[in-house]
Formats: sequence, structure tokens, C-alpha cells
Amino acid sequence: MTNCIFCKIIAGEIPATIVARGAGMLAFEDVAPKADVHVLVVPERHIESFRDIETLTPDESKEMLGFVATTARGLGLEDYRVIVNTGPGGGQTVFHLHWHILAGNLPAFG
Repeated sequence: MTNCIFCKIIAGEIPATIVARGAGMLAFEDVAPKADVHVLVVPERHIESFRDIETLTPDESKEMLGFVATTARGLGLEDYRVIVNTGPGGGQTVFHLHWHILAGNLPAFG
């Protein structure tokens, strides 16, 4: 998708601090962190939101969740939060499916 900032990061058109890459997934630091550690995990294929998760095969879904966990482990995290915002009312501001991994000095939630 040409106007998607995450697609541009994936394509290397916009710089980002890459944390991990693999199996059609990319993890990079959030440019406006909300915690001491704030990493975004995105599929390389453009998927607008979590509502569209069924466009992934069961194997791709499993790989995505595994990649989120492996990325957190690679960051040395044991205690952390994983969040997916879905739609504008759910706080999604970039319309490319992404998982937030947050740790340390976490914002209040729930």
C-alpha cells in the first residue's frame, strides 16, 4: 500500500530501528514510545487491522504470535504487555495490523 508508513518502513523507504526480522514479519522501535520498551511487530504483507486477521493462513497466524513472543524474549523481556488496537475507536492510528510490545514503566490500563 503506497501511503502506509509501515509498508514504507518494510520497504526500507523510511528509516526505523529494526529489532527483529523473519518469516514475513518485522519488529521495530516505536518512534513515540509509551513505555521504556515499545516495539511494534508488523506482518510484511499489508493487512489493514486485526479485523482482517482471517486473511492469514493458520500457519501464518501461528508464526505471527510466535514472532511476537520470540521478539519479546530476544529483547530480554519476561514481564510485558502485548496490545493490538483495532479501528479508530480502539485507538488504531496506523491502518496496518501491528502488535505493540510494551515493558517497563507501563501506562495504566484496566
